[in-house]
Amino acid sequence: MGRKQTNKIIFENVTVTDAGAKGVSVAKAPDGKVIFLPNVVPGDVVDVQTLKKRKAYYEGKAIKFHQLSSSRVEPVCEHFGVCGGCKWQNMNYQQQLFYKNQEVFNNLKRIGKIELPDFESILGSEKQFFYRNKMEFGFSNSRWMTEKEIQSGENFDDKNALGFHIPKMWDKILDISKCHLQEDPSNAIRNEIKRFSVKNDLSFFDARNQEGLLRTLMIRTASTGEIMVLIQFYKENKAQRELLLNHITETFPSITSLQYVINSKANDTLYDQDIKLYKGRDYILEEMEGLFFSINAKSFYQTNSAQAYELYKITREFAGLTGNEIVYDLYTGTGTIAQFVSKKAQKVIGVEAVPEAIADAKENAKRNAITNCEFFVGDMKNVFNDAFIAQHGQPDVVITDPPRDGMHKDVVEQLLKIGAKKIVYVSCNSATQARDLALMDEKYKVTRVRPVDMFPQTHHVENVVLLEKR
Repeated sequence: MGRKQTNKIIFENVTVTDAGAKGVSVAKAPDGKVIFLPNVVPGDVVDVQTLKKRKAYYEGKAIKFHQLSSSRVEPVCEHFGVCGGCKWQNMNYQQQLFYKNQEVFNNLKRIGKIELPDFESILGSEKQFFYRNKMEFGFSNSRWMTEKEIQSGENFDDKNALGFHIPKMWDKILDISKCHLQEDPSNAIRNEIKRFSVKNDLSFFDARNQEGLLRTLMIRTASTGEIMVLIQFYKENKAQRELLLNHITETFPSITSLQYVINSKANDTLYDQDIKLYKGRDYILEEMEGLFFSINAKSFYQTNSAQAYELYKITREFAGLTGNEIVYDLYTGTGTIAQFVSKKAQKVIGVEAVPEAIADAKENAKRNAITNCEFFVGDMKNVFNDAFIAQHGQPDVVITDPPRDGMHKDVVEQLLKIGAKKIVYVSCNSATQARDLALMDEKYKVTRVRPVDMFPQTHHVENVVLLEKR
């Protein structure tokens, strides 16, 4: 039954039936429309208050729980439900894997509309917490107040925050005391930076007025134990900057790379900024099967190091290399997959649009004494053409790991034209992967599929597909 209240609708005793996109769950209203709900688990029975009404669906929130799902677990993080990350932390891990696998299947079947083999079991992550090797935090002089704080009626003098953006609120930062995503000393470093900065009156960023000293903090860690810390300052204040950086150096001598940037532009992206080295070297090293990869402040590297190793092993297995193949690694990034499979290939050609990534790839190959990998920079749809194939050889196997948008249609057309025996398609977005698989279906058959969970406690999932020429 539904009743209206202050222009919003309340639906009573609604059963949550499924997990949907972007970490929200799904229920059905009495009128048949879908309701998208955060912070609930399939199997919960709840009263729902709608927040938004659209033509085909509602967005709402659970205001009363009548029955709790058997898939429910107690979230370990005190920030759950307010912080924008880890939206599935209240769902047991086996159910998380079930819904991730289901999402991949549904996308490949409904969007791709192609014949599929039986899926190989989704590969779960051995570590469900403290698995990320990169975290980014924002400073704010006007922290997000929790509902409990607001209702207390107290005056809170300390408005400074160092933590995460509240979802859909660009100027609000939730102060984080302990994050369960990155191993220590990540929490210790972040909390000490905040404590020292508050004590010494270093101003936290004001996003609305574009003022303040401290803007962002990035912490990168590696399985080798190396640590990178980068502080982004909004303006230069040499005395205060060095005060903080010297304190970090003295308090955390294990830091491998301490860097900073002065960024006074409107956004806080680092990719167009001049990053300064303050202590140590300007990169940290990650290791995988005896191969070492340098990671600098701007590098892309899979954010779950241990699970990246498993993902790459599946990719190499699907490729089925014998040592005689010419392999093309499209969207190679810093060349990690290319180098990982190189010992099983005759030659590997890596292509990537980001010049800095290709520079890293070449440096990594040199460090690892790999001589059968070549790397080229350029927009994929322009570089990956007939002349390029003629120069570097007809590929026997193509590995492609595109960004979330998938492959450009010109790249797909070129793949169909050259007709490699096998294509291994690694994707972080099975919807765009499904679209691309449909375009290749006339010439290629999907023979193996295996989802891989890189991000426990979230809805994100990677997927590896093997296509073989018909």
